[in-house]
Amino acid sequence: MNLVLIGKYVKTHGIKGEIKIKSNFKYKDKVFKIGNIIKIGDKDFKITSYRVHQEYDMVTLEGITNINQILDLKGSLVYIDKSLIKLDKDEYLDTDLIGLEVYMNNTLKGKVEDIVLLNNSKKLLVVNSKYVPLELVKEVDFKNKKIIIEEVMGLL
Repeated sequence: MNLVLIGKYVKTHGIKGEIKIKSNFKYKDKVFKIGNIIKIGDKDFKITSYRVHQEYDMVTLEGITNINQILDLKGSLVYIDKSLIKLDKDEYLDTDLIGLEVYMNNTLKGKVEDIVLLNNSKKLLVVNSKYVPLELVKEVDFKNKKIIIEEVMGLL
């Protein structure tokens, strides 16, 4: 099983066990689907309903009918098996970029080590420990395992 982080269970809503998930996941429509299995903490749950309320993804889970049945997992990270995320041909997960080589002006600048969130904006972390905003990515070539970024003087 290849798990992908999709958010964090931050609060309950009401007394019937609905939970609030804080998520900045790019493809919410593909993961918060009725019938999908999500992992909260070390437990698997089937989604029975989904809606958006303010900045939260509101989810009810099969078998959870009371706040006390889910309260102990509050604060846990929420994951989904990557195989359940049906992406279109031109779509990819940010985590798919990890390990790709980063090029600027046909010069190798390093490899993507991780994707991190800084100042509410996603960034790439390359080998030389410099952050590159995802907005600078011009091309992703999975076949040749490389990313081409826009030229920015002094960036790398």
